[in-house]
Amino acid sequence: MNIDCDLCTAAPLACGDCVVSVLLGMPEFAVPEQPAIADEHVAAIDALAQGGLIPPLRLVVGAGNTPNTGAKRRAG
Repeated sequence: MNIDCDLCTAAPLACGDCVVSVLLGMPEFAVPEQPAIADEHVAAIDALAQGGLIPPLRLVVGAGNTPNTGAKRRAG
């Protein structure tokens, strides 16, 4: 799973409660690489989130995958 916070329609409001911020720290301004999470890690994140141990992934990509015009930030 590649995560591009610039495409997230929940950013920047949901960044403080996003699992990306928990795992990688709060996103900084744009960085050249997009973080990637392996499928088995995504399954583990889902299990932890369902158990209430961490916040769920809040990445919400809008129709057309147009970047959010809010904060220019990516996790990493």
